[in-house]
Amino acid sequence: MKIKLAGIIVDDQEKALRFYTEVLGFAKKTDIPAGPYRWLTVVSPDEPEGAELVLEPNANPASKTYQEALLEQGIPLTALEVEDVQAEYERLVAAGVVFKSEPTDVGSTVIAMFEDTCGNLIQIYQA
Repeated sequence: MKIKLAGIIVDDQEKALRFYTEVLGFAKKTDIPAGPYRWLTVVSPDEPEGAELVLEPNANPASKTYQEALLEQGIPLTALEVEDVQAEYERLVAAGVVFKSEPTDVGSTVIAMFEDTCGNLIQIYQA
């Protein structure tokens, strides 16, 4: 058993695709029409056959409520691993990304948290 797909709830799939590819640097993997929405995934360009992040529309009231509750409480929806949190923080700030927390050493790792423009807080961490 292995993880191949992980979903992230987004308020607008096209906006999410732009942010996750043009700003964060992921690559579009799958884009299939699915009624009024799309089956839309991105991957790390370093691992094109690795785990895919599904950009899920928050059209379901339960997912929208969950997304809004996490955002209101300041809880990240997911975490992404980076090699150097400080360097990634500086790159993303220069690209206009709004951070809710600067790089912070929490003992065993360094973390930072930003807004993804799609209704979520995302944490980055350095392994």
